[in-house]
Amino acid sequence: MQALVHRLTVALLMLTGLVASTTSPAAAQDGTPLKIVAFGDSLTAGYGLPAQDAFPAKLQAALKAKGHNVEIENAGVSGDTASGGLSRLDWSIPDGTDAVIVELGANDMLRGVDPQVTRQALDEILARLTARNIAVLFCGMRAAPNMGADFARAFESIFAELAKKYDVIFYPFFLDGVAAQAKLALRDGVHPNAAGVDIIVANIVPKAEELIARARKRAPS
Repeated sequence: MQALVHRLTVALLMLTGLVASTTSPAAAQDGTPLKIVAFGDSLTAGYGLPAQDAFPAKLQAALKAKGHNVEIENAGVSGDTASGGLSRLDWSIPDGTDAVIVELGANDMLRGVDPQVTRQALDEILARLTARNIAVLFCGMRAAPNMGADFARAFESIFAELAKKYDVIFYPFFLDGVAAQAKLALRDGVHPNAAGVDIIVANIVPKAEELIARARKRAPS
């Protein structure tokens, strides 16, 4: 009888350990990393920075440090507009992608592109990713003060409204805590330096963890 109780206790402990290991939100049951694509412009690409200091690399490192089994591909193209991103969407987001971080719009704003054009392109990007059952973290952008109040209202409203329309995870301002901070920018005064990227990553990690959780729920069992 004592031996039977011992065997049952061991079995229970093993089962408890198995449940704990397989329900971890950080890793897939088969150990396969979650594949995330960071899809954006120079802010994603890491303009003026070594590859290891770019946003996707630093975000991947931060998430791995928290126990998340992820691989983040850098699909940022310097100078890209929302329309440019739309034109390369299908080949930039390969089959097997679990989640996408969409960061586009800054160049549209700087070039004074009609906000309606930007809206249409971002709308189509989110529509296509949604149709592919890919989880999305959608990053917003603010307009520079010199663009004028009318432009700012039309431009900035794009992001929250599309995030709501497609029910995607929303991060309102990609450069939050970094914009207009000279010590966090490269010599051009626009692009973040390595310290600036660190702040962006620290701020966005909670939303990235939401993205991981949503992607895991969508993954086939």
